[in-house]
Amino acid sequence: MQAIEMAETQRRTHNPWMSSEQSSRVEINGHELSIMEPTITDILETELGEPQDQHDNSTTNSNLGIGERAFSAAGAAVLSAIIVNPLDVVKTRLQAQAAGVPYSHPLSNLIGRMAYFGPNTEGFSRLWRGTNAGLALAVPTVGIYLPCYDIFRNWMEGLAAQYMPSATPYAPLFAGSLARSLACATCYPIELARTRMQAFKDTQIGKKPPGVFNTLLGVVSDVKGRNPPSSLQGYRVLWTGMGAQLARDVPFSGICWSTLEPIRRKLLGLVGEESNVATVLGANFSAGFFAGSLASAATCPLDVAKTRRQIEKDPVRALRMTTRQTLMEVWRDGGMKGLFTGVGPRVGRAGPSVGIVVSFYEVVKYVLHNHYASS
Repeated sequence: MQAIEMAETQRRTHNPWMSSEQSSRVEINGHELSIMEPTITDILETELGEPQDQHDNSTTNSNLGIGERAFSAAGAAVLSAIIVNPLDVVKTRLQAQAAGVPYSHPLSNLIGRMAYFGPNTEGFSRLWRGTNAGLALAVPTVGIYLPCYDIFRNWMEGLAAQYMPSATPYAPLFAGSLARSLACATCYPIELARTRMQAFKDTQIGKKPPGVFNTLLGVVSDVKGRNPPSSLQGYRVLWTGMGAQLARDVPFSGICWSTLEPIRRKLLGLVGEESNVATVLGANFSAGFFAGSLASAATCPLDVAKTRRQIEKDPVRALRMTTRQTLMEVWRDGGMKGLFTGVGPRVGRAGPSVGIVVSFYEVVKYVLHNHYASS
């Protein structure tokens, strides 16, 4: 019996976790035996599984505040807007041309070729038409969108894990849709100005194109000029086409994040504890590029409807247009080809854009997290 007790004591010494176990002694046929009873910690680990290291962005950056997240998102937005704006201009011009806005190719005549390749690079610089509006839109939109997505996703995943574990994989879908709706409703007038600046050419040679404020002022003035008593109606036009925008962006965000999250976590899980800036950048850019390309292709018809509604110059008709009506008109005029007008530039823009934004955002959060952890 002493040998049994010595072995038990030695086993506890080598395994400190057993010190929390409870012991009870029973006597069977004159022999006293010691039975180890598991504690509540052992029961929970058996039922729920041992804690696992989730190699994702939420665990390593959970201590970052809204300010750090917004700063990371704003930097990502600026970088993406500058790099991919030319493809956004091409996409918008193609969709506007299909809607009847006239364009002529800059290389179609001698004067155009001289202007395109001249010292002032006027033709080349027009590829960044609307970049100011793009920056004015991207910084607040992404600054609201990504931090809110992080907060909503973490909150929804926590609730799902507690009450409905089977719903946990759907948290990114709902979090992305909700965060995008909030960002879109807040910043939509700037999106309207950007689309109009990209779609319409200058009417007067040598005149500086209108900026964001003047573009929006022109939109409101058109409505007030036709309906002077209705001042509220004039400001309502600033949200013309927001239904189409939401109809495009909410499915886009749902598809994008529900695709991106499992790919990102799988890639980060491959490196385990060896993650660094390079692996965080590579995993997030790869997942974002694939998810953005897929989501943009799937929602292209809704993007065509959004552009049609935003470039409508008749304010009365613009206020009466609906997304369903616009889609039916596009289908009647151009069929399937019309619905997917500009899909190439849209996919070519969205893939790199999502990859750049998400990877830059996560890398900055990773660096800030390590900085705070070491300080």
